[in-house]
Amino acid sequence: MLQGRYRKPRKPRTGCEYSPSEYRPLVLAHERLQKWETPCTEPYRREQEKISRAGFQKFIEVMLLGLDENTRSNYGAGLLRFTQFCDTLSIHKEARMPASEHLLAIFAADAAGYTSDGTVNNWLAGLKIWHEVNGAKWNGDSPQMRRVKAGVKKLVPETSKRAKRPPVTIEHMYALYATLDLTNCKDAAVWAVACVAFWGCCRLGELLPTSEAAFHPSHNVTRGEAVHFEVDDSQRAVSTGFHIPWTKVTKEEGADICISEPELALSTQYAVRQHLHANKNVPAYASLFAYERAGGGFHNLTKSEYLARINGIWKSRAMLTVNGHSARIGGATELLLRGVNPDVVAQQGRWSSHSFLLYWRKIQSILPLFINKQFGADRVAQAQRGIVNFVKKYGLQNIN
Repeated sequence: MLQGRYRKPRKPRTGCEYSPSEYRPLVLAHERLQKWETPCTEPYRREQEKISRAGFQKFIEVMLLGLDENTRSNYGAGLLRFTQFCDTLSIHKEARMPASEHLLAIFAADAAGYTSDGTVNNWLAGLKIWHEVNGAKWNGDSPQMRRVKAGVKKLVPETSKRAKRPPVTIEHMYALYATLDLTNCKDAAVWAVACVAFWGCCRLGELLPTSEAAFHPSHNVTRGEAVHFEVDDSQRAVSTGFHIPWTKVTKEEGADICISEPELALSTQYAVRQHLHANKNVPAYASLFAYERAGGGFHNLTKSEYLARINGIWKSRAMLTVNGHSARIGGATELLLRGVNPDVVAQQGRWSSHSFLLYWRKIQSILPLFINKQFGADRVAQAQRGIVNFVKKYGLQNIN
């Protein structure tokens, strides 16, 4: 049931070895949460399988289906690190699940100084899911662990800190429009994604699969999804939107992408219509942003392929290159500086009032990149006033 093309597991590469055990079969990283066990697992599974063996297996699969394959792989990496840690200390197999407060805290502390706090948190999140899958008590939310996490955060080495990537700006968008050939099937798809991601304040992963094999209709919007092009009586664009089946926050509930500012809806509508026309022979079961191949057939545009194309253009123009999240923060910033009400921006990006305020704090650090001939200090001050009113309206804490 879990998605993903079948791939044969390989012998662990250097640095990923672990002590062989019947409880730890050689499987792919994303399968470890489901297939790695401990002696603690056996009585729990026997008890559950008394009700229905097939039903219990489906229960595990459905529970893990809420995590995409990449997330399961990342959590599987945490399970591997914990296993290696326990092997090194000769921790008995019975003590590995349920892991004690002290064992988990020592495991987290052991990583201090050589990896990031985000990585440690991911490892622990994977271990927690693993315990839940196997019906074991989780002891990783102790006061000990909270103090250890704070210490790990302070000891993150410089080599593990990600360099801040710049946001997409309107200049980036102008450069794309001037360079992309919108009669070319792939370029038309790229431009449509760029407009939706920027003006819709979208996470790129909500629009594109990470790979051709990772594409699945339960997580990725398809060509068969109705795209709504609303126009007024004079046939001027009013809004452009469609439903996505999965988001990082809402999971399977998905969300509605809707770009409703008239000028932005017009440019986005043009971009999406052009893409759908250029790639009119793409089947309904393919990705919404799939494109026709020159030799026939189609290809689902992937996140890495999209980033390679747009960053190639920007690099050739000596502009800053970006990552997948850059369009979301850049689009939100552009909208605020255009005088769009913060409530509308928050709705556009599907933020709650509190999370949008946190996002504004991120935006403040990149505002200098947007101060140009179009947006001066007065427009920044106007955006700041809008956020102050937003804070008062929702009774949030002071932003300073």
